[in-house]
Amino acid sequence: MDKFYIELKEWLSTRVGKKRYNHSLNVADEAVKLAERYGEHKENAYFAGLMHDCCKELSTEELKKIVISSDMDVDEAELITKPLWHAIAGAEYVRANFPDTDKEIISAIRFHTIGKAKMSVFEQIIYIADMISAERDFDGVEKLRKLAYISLDNTMLECVKFSLVKVINKNGFLPEYSLKAYNYYLKKSGVN
Repeated sequence: MDKFYIELKEWLSTRVGKKRYNHSLNVADEAVKLAERYGEHKENAYFAGLMHDCCKELSTEELKKIVISSDMDVDEAELITKPLWHAIAGAEYVRANFPDTDKEIISAIRFHTIGKAKMSVFEQIIYIADMISAERDFDGVEKLRKLAYISLDNTMLECVKFSLVKVINKNGFLPEYSLKAYNYYLKKSGVN
């Protein structure tokens, strides 16, 4: 591993707690495996996986400030749902601090929690890697892990469905991006 990633991992370990740090390492590892499977850039996948939650543990005030000032077309449900702010803040952090970063990496970080319609293969990889990372143990995760290596589109549909049900069960607000993702991947899968 080169010096850049050694330093990046060191920095990340001081920015988030041990559990979040281990999750980030797991997402990065899973993203690389999926990138290999689907012909995407492995180093970009590793970087996005490491950085996807880099702002997860910022204070509410810091996150709110970043989200409100963002030009990333934040929808109303996102604005009022604090657990979604870290994705926007993380994308903004990477854009500001790694100015040569590919826009697809920034978008993958931005949408790793809520998804969106018409995600690129790379964006899907980061979204799915976050959902199926090694420490995840929810009912159905093993099925998703297998499906991820068969069909990204079908895995996206199942992941978005899982997330939407989870939010509904918590009486949470549903981002328009997530609803559009569900409709898009449902139609693409040919299920109905």
